[in-house]
Amino acid sequence: MKIMIVDDCQTTRKLLGHYLRSRGYTVVFAENGLDALEKLGTDAVNLVMTDLNMPYMDGMELTKTLRADPNLSDIPILMVTTENDDTEREKAYGNGVNGYLVKPVTGDAIAQNIKNIIKQFFAQGGMQHG
Repeated sequence: MKIMIVDDCQTTRKLLGHYLRSRGYTVVFAENGLDALEKLGTDAVNLVMTDLNMPYMDGMELTKTLRADPNLSDIPILMVTTENDDTEREKAYGNGVNGYLVKPVTGDAIAQNIKNIIKQFFAQGGMQHG
């Protein structure tokens, strides 16, 4: 299973990448929403983990863009952010994220969230790609 990590902070990308690789996932990195969209055009991923606050295109815009694209709309999205705010959380779910985690996160919390999201997707008959 391949997961894209979208975060403008290199340290965070490395840390999240380490968590995921240690649990057997393949990882692709993007620095912001625009970078992610470009890479998603050429690289099929099973799940996108995105930060909320990023330059050029933030996590909300990325989520909206993915949900509006018929080729990418069924990719599960897990938002990982420092924003521990109910309004932001509701907005994220309203825009179509499948999970919302507040940093700092643990490898276990991430793994559990990914498992839950995948379970939901299989239950809904999603995840045809991959």
